[in-house]
Amino acid sequence: MMFEDNILESNELTLEELENPQSVPGSLHEPNGESWKGETRILLRQESPAAKQPVSPEPEGQQPPPISKPHRNSVLHRRPIVSAIGAMLLAAALGGGYVYLNYAERFQSTDDAFIAARQFSLAPKVSGYLTAVPVTDNEHVATGDVIARIDDRDYRIALEQAEAQVAAAQASIENIDAQLNVQQAQISANQAQVDQTQAALVFAQQQAERYEHLEQTGYGTVQNAQQYTSQLHQQQAALQSAQATLRLAQRQIEALKAQHNSAVANLAQAKAQRDQAKLNLSYTTVTAAQPGRVVNLGAAVGQFAQPGTNLTMFVPDEIWVTANFKEIQLDNMRPGEPVTLAIDAYPERTIRGHVDSVQPGSGTAFSLLPAQNATGNYVKIVQRVPVKLIMDDPPTDVALGPGMSVVPTVRINPTPSLYERLRRYL
Repeated sequence: MMFEDNILESNELTLEELENPQSVPGSLHEPNGESWKGETRILLRQESPAAKQPVSPEPEGQQPPPISKPHRNSVLHRRPIVSAIGAMLLAAALGGGYVYLNYAERFQSTDDAFIAARQFSLAPKVSGYLTAVPVTDNEHVATGDVIARIDDRDYRIALEQAEAQVAAAQASIENIDAQLNVQQAQISANQAQVDQTQAALVFAQQQAERYEHLEQTGYGTVQNAQQYTSQLHQQQAALQSAQATLRLAQRQIEALKAQHNSAVANLAQAKAQRDQAKLNLSYTTVTAAQPGRVVNLGAAVGQFAQPGTNLTMFVPDEIWVTANFKEIQLDNMRPGEPVTLAIDAYPERTIRGHVDSVQPGSGTAFSLLPAQNATGNYVKIVQRVPVKLIMDDPPTDVALGPGMSVVPTVRINPTPSLYERLRRYL
């Protein structure tokens, strides 16, 4: 409106102009004669005496000088330093964001990761009363350290009995060996008897033939011929008897050898029973098969332990990290890539490691009740795949065990980022 424009142009009104608003052209009236009813902020000023002097009229033909409108300054002109600082901060933010994205795209991380180990329970193989439990909860033990002892008196007696049986079996074998030696001597004697009988038989044959020839030629008697023929038959029978005795002695050797084999088998059985007794005696001492920690100890002195009774849980020193990455994070993840591990329990420590292997299948595929996507309505869900991470320098001064939360960061791109190159140069 015209009045508003005049107020904006002059920005001030004299007291006379306020008292006689009609003297001001277009001051309070619109061109159509209607009064302006809008709000107006009017600045009053006191007129100086010089301002009340009559103003000489403008010469005819000359237009009054135009009233210049005040120039509105922009933010850049009013606050150049703030604007420069803001521009610098914006440029720094954009540059920093690019550097961060360039650095972050070389890593894959997840908070669904936990320390894992093949923990198991320690149980005795034999029964008996516990006589000693030299360990306590959460204690670290080395290979072969004693965890519990069982009363071994019964097992020592059983071992002594088994050793006695072994000694008896060995004595039986030695007795049979002696009999074999005697029998060999008997066979030798029988063989000599056979040889002697054969020699006597040859002489008897010669004598019988000689006297039979004398009888036939008339120089000998029939009685002598019959006598030597009878002696020949006696020597033949004696030879057969000696040969039978020799064969009997030889058959006795075979029987003794069979007894020897049986005695050897009995010795082996006795030795097996002795070894079993030794094992049972060794089972009375429950030891650690590998280094680790005793967890949730339940054994106590005086407790009667049955075979298979859980004495304590055991967590080996060999631990690793199972990280459940999303399947969309595995594109560039390979075994051997470096890993940085941040353990929630010890946030001030950074542990180095590497990727050991990627499970060939999602976690749900190996669960007790795997998902059956072929039935019902199907909704695609990003699956998680377990990745095994090995610690290169696991800390030994703190306790690490299964189930502790870890945040692993795997470097999937070995090329240096812009940030790393800048750090190298700076």
